[in-house]
Amino acid sequence: MTSATKTAMIIRPCEEGDIPAIVEIYRDAVLYGSASFEIEPPTADAMRERWRTLLAGGFPYIVAEMEGAVVGYAYAGPHRARPAYGATVEDSIYVDPNRKGLGIGKTLLLALIEEAAARGFRQMVAVVGDSENAASIGVHRATGFEMVGTLKSVGWKHGHWLDIVLMQRPLGEADRTPRV
Repeated sequence: MTSATKTAMIIRPCEEGDIPAIVEIYRDAVLYGSASFEIEPPTADAMRERWRTLLAGGFPYIVAEMEGAVVGYAYAGPHRARPAYGATVEDSIYVDPNRKGLGIGKTLLLALIEEAAARGFRQMVAVVGDSENAASIGVHRATGFEMVGTLKSVGWKHGHWLDIVLMQRPLGEADRTPRV
């Protein structure tokens, strides 16, 4: 793709009107991919409720838009429910299957990292579905994540066992100062 044909990408906060596009992007990931360990795609109402819950919790939820269409989305949510984990978030990134390979995932992840750090979060964890998901592992590595482990054969989907790859990246002041 030449720079003359390259389409501008806008990263912005997710709005309720983006939910139908998000549902379709995630539906493809659930049905045909291994990034999500869900088996049945959630309804629009369920995805809307998830979005509202994250916003109410002070977590970032963003979309990538090209030519007026949502082509990807990302959010950070709680890594674990217990209070001591409160400064750690887990990222999720999904890209329209027809737009993969254009840098959308990396652009979303960089924006998500910046937004999570601005909100005071100190660590971001990636739980990459499938140790063979080279694209996701590569995007995370390229944005400063380090590999911290692999849990072998913890999910059964599409007729075979899947690993999860754990990666981690510090945010902002990370562990250099106490959390107040």
